Amino acid sequence: MTKADILIIGAGATGLMAAVTLAKAGKMVIVLEARNRCGGRIHTINQGLFFKDTELGAEFIHGDLPVTLSLLKEAGIAFDTASGEMVHYKNGKFNNDEGVEGWDLLMQKLKTIDKDISINEFLDREFGSEAYHDLKNSVRQFAAGYDSADPDRGSTFALRNEWLNDDEDAQYRVKGGYVKIVDYLEDRIKNAGGSIFLNSAVKEIKWKPGYVKVITNDGVVYGAGQLLIALPLGVLQADKDQLGALTFNPQISEQMAAINQMGFGAVIKILLEFDEPFWIDKQTELQAGKNLENMIFLLSDEEIPTWWTQTPDPSPVITGWLGGPPAAAKKDVPDEEVLRQSLQSLSNIFKRNIEDLKAKVVASRIVNWTNDPFTMGSYAYDTVNASAFREILKQPVDNTLFFAGEYLYDGAAMGTVEAALTSGEEVAKKMIPK
Repeated sequence: MTKADILIIGAGATGLMAAVTLAKAGKMVIVLEARNRCGGRIHTINQGLFFKDTELGAEFIHGDLPVTLSLLKEAGIAFDTASGEMVHYKNGKFNNDEGVEGWDLLMQKLKTIDKDISINEFLDREFGSEAYHDLKNSVRQFAAGYDSADPDRGSTFALRNEWLNDDEDAQYRVKGGYVKIVDYLEDRIKNAGGSIFLNSAVKEIKWKPGYVKVITNDGVVYGAGQLLIALPLGVLQADKDQLGALTFNPQISEQMAAINQMGFGAVIKILLEFDEPFWIDKQTELQAGKNLENMIFLLSDEEIPTWWTQTPDPSPVITGWLGGPPAAAKKDVPDEEVLRQSLQSLSNIFKRNIEDLKAKVVASRIVNWTNDPFTMGSYAYDTVNASAFREILKQPVDNTLFFAGEYLYDGAAMGTVEAALTSGEEVAKKMIPK
């Protein structure tokens, strides 16, 4: 049996940040990662001829986020502004008008509610009239698309907090991809004496106060005085017979009940590289009535509704995004069918023959994070009363079992790399004796 002071399960942003903090404090740390790489939902690829520094997972820095930007500065990693126009395609037309009837009233109502309810319950209660159909549809699309949330379970308080603290003018991409942060943290862990073992999916956790024994799928055993569990919420919510699922012996019933009450979204990300960025050619310019070379986000009502470009970089890569319940419904749809639906959506938007579009594709990648056994979804969203469940999980179990992850972050940047890094650092500091 290999022993350490502290074991960490999961080498995503949370686990790596925690490991750096603990190793710097002199703790002997071992990180166990089920995949053959570190990073978790951060996965940058560079396939040589195609998809240069392309993000399969986390991509944007949504705002002037202190932990992320401080880490980039510390590591000397550059980042670029990701700015451009948000374009809407609806009823056969392109436009930049985000105006929806009732939007100002919506913001007023959000500010006045004093009891948290689900997003759908709020919309149905406050905007029952058919006149608000487009407004309700817009809010539900946002909750599903941006937050990957189920509006039947998502918290209205969380939506309000997010919208009232949104910094639309600040958005960045890491130059060379988020993998730069992963590589930096890996190096710091190893230089401080910590170890990372890949291809080490944990199956069982046996514990008692002050001692933990962890057993992997291939029978390797690790022991430590404390354990930090830095896995995606979707994996923690998995049925015991699913690949990637954990079992605790003895059980931790209160913590598992809290975990299962929290929200974890679904997402499918579609990456398409064309022989040229056709969305800025003359045909599109005539259709749209203007040049779209400054377009960064494209929102539509198509089956794959959300797209974004690499603007301001004139790249021929365009990214499709399907989140929330619609993505969950496609969890087991073959990649080939998702690709067809993606091309059909672009065909409908840009009035191009689908066969012509298909011929222009030089590389494609469907990233179904919801069907990934070591993620089982996208990122967390707040359900009603989520703050109470977070408080349960933030308390260590007999100072032996600790939980960390973006789902335990309480702030406007939830569901982000910032949330993951913050949680990892905060929990690690709790594990260091004063």
